[in-house]
Amino acid sequence: RRAVPAAAAPAPADGYQFGEVRIDYRSAEVFRGGEPIDLSAREYQLLRHMIEHRGAIVSRDQLLNEVWGYNAMPSTRTVDVHVAWLRQKIEPNPKHPQFLLTVHGLGYKFIG
Repeated sequence: RRAVPAAAAPAPADGYQFGEVRIDYRSAEVFRGGEPIDLSAREYQLLRHMIEHRGAIVSRDQLLNEVWGYNAMPSTRTVDVHVAWLRQKIEPNPKHPQFLLTVHGLGYKFIG
């Protein structure tokens, strides 16, 4: 028997696109329909985290730990507010999101 060599981890993509939105990881810029979107650093971190975990349910507590960090002391409501702000900027219809979805009682899921 021969050992199968482990595949090299793929290089991270330079960006990601969903709908009319494109995120450029190199420059940390986000565009919608080719126009730059003004995101705060936290909104950018939240969007990138959700993209990296697309298809998975991410709890508010996970987001607080992984996006805000252990030393931060915000409430889970902080996550909800930032998600709402992010939806205003990336969703075609923020009241009926199609990319950043709420999974009631569990958290959020990014589909895109």
